[in-house]
Amino acid sequence: MKARVHVSLKPGVLDPQGKTVADTLSRLGFDEVGEVRVGKVIELELEDGLDASAAQARVTEMCEKLLANTVIEKYEIELA
Repeated sequence: MKARVHVSLKPGVLDPQGKTVADTLSRLGFDEVGEVRVGKVIELELEDGLDASAAQARVTEMCEKLLANTVIEKYEIELA
């Protein structure tokens, strides 16, 4: 089973990397782009035989302990 974790900054948290990307896109002529938020995607290969609820619980634990800074970041988990 595969898990994909999308980590992004919570609303209201400043995103200097997103601001830099937005400014650069504007300078390159992409004026239709407004605000940009930058995040990360983490792909995990989980052991076969793990049921979906157990996988969800384990990946949530991974996010809470390591993959996301839950003070300033939010995360979403996709299982495939």
